[in-house]
Amino acid sequence: MNRDQPSDQKFKSNKARVQCFLRLFDKKDTVLILFWADPDAIASAFALKKILQGRVSKITLSPVNEIRRLNNRVMVEILKIPLVSFSPSILKDHSKYILVDSQPPHREEFKDIPFTAVIDHHPLTSGWKTPYMDVRQNYGATSTILYEYLRTLKIKPNVYLATALIYGLKTDTDNFRKSAQLQDVLAFQNLFKRMNKHLLNKIESSDLRRSELRYFKIALENLKYKGDRAFTYLGKVSSADVLVLVADFLNKVFDTSWVFVGGEQKRNLILIVRCDGYRKDAGKLVSSLFKNLGKAGGHKEKARAEIPFEKLAIDPEDFSTSRLINLFGRHLKLQEDKKFFSEDKTS
Repeated sequence: MNRDQPSDQKFKSNKARVQCFLRLFDKKDTVLILFWADPDAIASAFALKKILQGRVSKITLSPVNEIRRLNNRVMVEILKIPLVSFSPSILKDHSKYILVDSQPPHREEFKDIPFTAVIDHHPLTSGWKTPYMDVRQNYGATSTILYEYLRTLKIKPNVYLATALIYGLKTDTDNFRKSAQLQDVLAFQNLFKRMNKHLLNKIESSDLRRSELRYFKIALENLKYKGDRAFTYLGKVSSADVLVLVADFLNKVFDTSWVFVGGEQKRNLILIVRCDGYRKDAGKLVSSLFKNLGKAGGHKEKARAEIPFEKLAIDPEDFSTSRLINLFGRHLKLQEDKKFFSEDKTS
């Protein structure tokens, strides 16, 4: 398979694509669906389970990360999504492996697994092979891709699956404010008829634990602006998801075009970057600066990096918002600054 082109250019129709996918599996197969758990990934894995049900002997949904964000835990619980915790030993209990809403280079846990299929909407990476690849980087969510599989197979999602896919769509497109395509809108329109608004409201309203409110106080106390770029460092956090909540909150502030939020977890520096996406590319910025130091990547409007402090030669206790500003400033001097900040005139 040619990995240099998205696979949606390889098939003449969704019917041909789905038939190719299903031919990879038979009744005796035991299938493990792996993903890094966020709403889009969870919903997409849930849809794959529905698609493969009755076609294989066993299907297991397994996130490689611990689900700590409250919205995601509520989603799994009230939509009755059956998940099994991941460990390397689970691999030997399955004959086929599917990676959804990610690609093998994205996480260390994925790198040595012989995936039968990879279905994703993130920018296409290189250096990996699979018998079946469906990477549509122009789509706003992997949930949209899986909805099209369901529609092609004339499978009507029940209320739980429809609500999951709607939530996955909404979160990855930021309620259709960013990265949404016509296909995402059409998927939402059709799934909306089958989802339950009360279940969706319960998931969406479960943003924050009371114990996590203190992080917003820390974030605001440490907040510094450089022109229209916001920087804040929270120190040690209980979950990286707190950094995402803070970054998304700051990204709503008027006259803020870039947001950089940092925190420490397990002696790693976690960086969350947000921008408005207009002539900017957060994923490209973060990957360019930090891919050789740790894990880094994302979309035009949102990105994340995870870097061991030892690679930065900085003690976690000595890190601060000022050092966060210096970290980006120091690295940006090594880059073509115009590539990422061309329209930002203030600094």
